[in-house]
Amino acid sequence: MKKQRVLFDSGNELAAYAAKQINYHVMGYYPITPSTQIAEFLDQMKADGEHDISLIAAEGEHSAAGICYGASTGGGRVFNATSANGLLYALEELPVQSGTRFPMVMNVACRTVSGPLSIKGDHSDIMYTLNTGWVILFANSPQAVYDFNICALKLAERVKLPVIVAFDGFFTSHQKRRCEVFEEDSDVQAFVGKYDAPYSALDLAHPVSIGSYMNEPDIINNKFQLHLAMEQAREAIPEIFAEYEKLSGRAYCRTESYLADDAEVLLFLLGSSYHTAKVAADRFRAQGKKVGVFTTNVLRPFPGEELAAICKNAKTVLVGDRQDSYGAEGGNMSLEIRAALQRAGVSARVLSRVYGLGGLDFYVEDAERMIESCYDAKAPAFDYLGSYPGEQVDNQQYFAPITGEAASPGLTTCVFEDGKAVVRGGRVNETTAMPKRLAPGHGACPGCGIPVNVNLLLRGIEGNVVLLFQTGCGMVVTTAYPKTSFRVPYVHNLFQNGAATLAGLVEMCRQRQKRGELPEGEITFVMVSGDGGMDIGMGSAIGTALRNNHLILFEYDNGGYMNTGYQLSYSTPMGAKSSTSHVGPNQYGKNFFHKDTPMIMAATNIPYVATVAECNPADFLKKAAKAKAYAAEHGMAYLKALSACPLNWGDKPNTERRVIQAGVDCCYFPLYEVERGITKITYDPEAASKKLPAADWLGMMGRTKHLMNERYADVVQAIQNEIDHRWLRLKARNDCELL
Repeated sequence: MKKQRVLFDSGNELAAYAAKQINYHVMGYYPITPSTQIAEFLDQMKADGEHDISLIAAEGEHSAAGICYGASTGGGRVFNATSANGLLYALEELPVQSGTRFPMVMNVACRTVSGPLSIKGDHSDIMYTLNTGWVILFANSPQAVYDFNICALKLAERVKLPVIVAFDGFFTSHQKRRCEVFEEDSDVQAFVGKYDAPYSALDLAHPVSIGSYMNEPDIINNKFQLHLAMEQAREAIPEIFAEYEKLSGRAYCRTESYLADDAEVLLFLLGSSYHTAKVAADRFRAQGKKVGVFTTNVLRPFPGEELAAICKNAKTVLVGDRQDSYGAEGGNMSLEIRAALQRAGVSARVLSRVYGLGGLDFYVEDAERMIESCYDAKAPAFDYLGSYPGEQVDNQQYFAPITGEAASPGLTTCVFEDGKAVVRGGRVNETTAMPKRLAPGHGACPGCGIPVNVNLLLRGIEGNVVLLFQTGCGMVVTTAYPKTSFRVPYVHNLFQNGAATLAGLVEMCRQRQKRGELPEGEITFVMVSGDGGMDIGMGSAIGTALRNNHLILFEYDNGGYMNTGYQLSYSTPMGAKSSTSHVGPNQYGKNFFHKDTPMIMAATNIPYVATVAECNPADFLKKAAKAKAYAAEHGMAYLKALSACPLNWGDKPNTERRVIQAGVDCCYFPLYEVERGITKITYDPEAASKKLPAADWLGMMGRTKHLMNERYADVVQAIQNEIDHRWLRLKARNDCELL
């Protein structure tokens, strides 16, 4: 046994710690709750100089999986972590990785797959991976997360298959436990050994073609070989666990059981619930009832024979599933265990219970209810635990709907005269009379710029409005079920395809009006994005722009993935610290410049692009009115606002307007519009003698205040140079209609 020390850490922390000790070559990742902490902890250790892993922040999970696959073809060691819809977004890449036989390790902190959106833990994500050709280990404790991460890499490289280490999100991932880790990283590295890839895209002396096209005579052999590799993994897992026991003193098997040898009633639970159920089994044993509990540490290859052997003496087996395979009368574990028992000739009655969905807590009393049902001869074979009958109630409207007439006071209008958009009105004080489509009562943090910017936008848009929000803070704080803050129709969809979703709704409206199914009349369709939505959602936004669908895309740019705890976004300022761009001896914060989304959107040649800020409200209102007019007459309009986030910017709510103003005055966020390809600066801080050095703005926020230290002078200068360069280009476009 090698020397170890005790840590009091969570599963996420221990996954990161194991990855640090292994010292992978590359990690491609995208933040998603509850797995994000793994990348956060690794980034902090990177800033402190504890490892050499290249951490690559992708713009979405699909690309993160692509980064990992590409890196693995280069013959090195690759790591990833994800959850829920992020796992599903990457799902297409998983069979690519396994089918070409490149090893890597990915942690999955299991979470509910939406919709409706929920960020809590169940197993509805991991079950989608059962048919992808990945080996899947399931850790039921933080200690097992650490241990399985070390074993997983050795296993992956032995059988040439990628491996998932799964565990319960927010339970195992976040709950801290006393755990043992190896004191020396070198002991971990010696255990996993040196990896010699059989072939590599970087072996120029022996060039290979990876992922060739195959017809049917060959593809079946490829899949058969993958099957053989999975069977090899079936044999290798206990061997590697035995090797690891000699190193660590901790023994693992493919399955685990408790009081199962003579049990007449057995309860199967996957993950952290297994430990809860053991307490319930003790209580029934104290009553003289032969009750036991069992679980599996491996989902693929599925240890059906071992699980069936555990059940050989049972009269009733109840399988708890933290997900449902809808229409199959049981979740995936129920289906797998029923099949295993049938193959083994075990005649026990099998009951299936779906429980714990959306992170619903699972208590000892819940396990007792499951066990008690096993003694009821009339208990249904399949049921949900914890559901309740709904009530038929009238839909209560907390706010009167805002009619088109009420929302058309004529305060801000835009019409086209001789081909030019002419705005009338737009006086800030008068537009307070516009009914608020986003009502008070939302849950945004004090000083949050989202409601400020959304309400300013909607004050400049008269008439009927339909809103779509992508996932993000703006969505989460306004629509907590069963209440809503919106007085107009509202739709939500995920980060990566909000623009496409709204485009579909726009076209449905047009078709139904055309067919006489809806009354004629103008509706302005507005998509609201932020919290990094124009990273993962950029492809969908550009596609919608190229089609020139008649809608407004409004981005509140708060410079980070704030809804998941402030990870870096491509719009985060260079040098800013975040939970995935820490500051330390080896790192100064985010190490690349912010994305110029308005110019990207302008390059699609949509008719109207503009930037707005709450510190210039009259300019904001007029541009909102223009966006409405262009969306109605000519196609897509895009508006971007610099949006405050005091919690993560590290400043105070009562200073935000001054911070926004400084961001505008230093030209980090210049105010301009691109109208039918012609650029016009609408506020020139130089002409107003208000232009500031970028350092003045950076020094106002905790996230960038560290840059005021002399050691980061070159970073500040690089930021200033980039801002100046973009400003000069913008002025050149302003001065020449051909640019």
